Amino acid sequence: MRVCILGVGLSSLTLAKALVNLNIHVDLISQKKNLKINENRTIGISENNIEYFNNHIINIEKIIWKLKKIEILSENLNDEKLLIFEDNKKYLFSIIKNSKLHQILEKNLLKNKFFKKINKKNFVNLNKDYNLIINTDFNNLVSKKHFSKKIIKKYNSLAYVTVLEHDKITNTVATQIFTKKGPLAFLPISNYETSIVFSINSSNFKREENLKDLINNYNFKYKIKKIRNIETFELNSLNLRSYYDSNILAFGDLLHRIHPLAGQGFNMTLRDIKIISGIIKKKIDLGLPLDSSINQEFENKTKHKNFIFSNSIDFIYEYFNFENKLNNTFLSKSVQLLGRNKLFNNTFKKIADQGLIF
Repeated sequence: MRVCILGVGLSSLTLAKALVNLNIHVDLISQKKNLKINENRTIGISENNIEYFNNHIINIEKIIWKLKKIEILSENLNDEKLLIFEDNKKYLFSIIKNSKLHQILEKNLLKNKFFKKINKKNFVNLNKDYNLIINTDFNNLVSKKHFSKKIIKKYNSLAYVTVLEHDKITNTVATQIFTKKGPLAFLPISNYETSIVFSINSSNFKREENLKDLINNYNFKYKIKKIRNIETFELNSLNLRSYYDSNILAFGDLLHRIHPLAGQGFNMTLRDIKIISGIIKKKIDLGLPLDSSINQEFENKTKHKNFIFSNSIDFIYEYFNFENKLNNTFLSKSVQLLGRNKLFNNTFKKIADQGLIF
């Protein structure tokens, strides 16, 4: 079987590595020779997905930073803790720099005899050359031709990302603050560095305000030495109406995109990789042909879960956004009360770790 993956982001590289591990020939096609990797961007990976990554893709233990606790706070409650997630028996979540993960995946793939990276500006005759085409690139012509029907929600917000350099501390607790301007996350990546993701609604942000001053205002833990260059990206959610067209399958951010407040975007993609790899492996084991039926089976197993999960993240965002508009604390206090319930707390942790299981 020959598979073609369009795109060179983390979703593409991770999927490629999972497939070559099954001895499947993979050509990774990029329209750009050099991809610029943002040094300030990080991703969160759940403990369940870290275990899958280490055992079935590539061991990343040396480049992740593990978190023991996640604290959720609300500015409406004077920064009182709404929710606390922790597990005395294991780590909950890990943070990793995009650049480090990209580097280790690409370096390993380029040594693999089943893998080839190709720079190509047009995608003519791909259907003749490959059993399966997997497209992760939102902007290429294949997306515009085959995957134009999508559900998009614009948040009218920008995510501001940077890294704090600070005095050394024991840094294993992530903090999410629902501020009146938008969700702000402090995500440790070492004992002296912490990643920042601040999602600010355009209507709540005056350009003359200094973003670094805002970060300092909400910081109660770190003695900051330096705030690195701040990068921005537009926030929106996306779900494709159809996951495939013939033998072309959409994947990664092209398939679904969510608000970053819960750190679940890449975790959704990893769960998709787990499922499509399982489908392909089963067909190989049974001696069945590897054809476009893989796409239909993948959509049947993932579409409903991804749609529900995506909308659940959107509901969390809108819940706190609505409270800010009401200018009261009732909703935050309701969440605070729920968080004290052991069953609710454990259920929420399990969904964040493993996704929806049904």
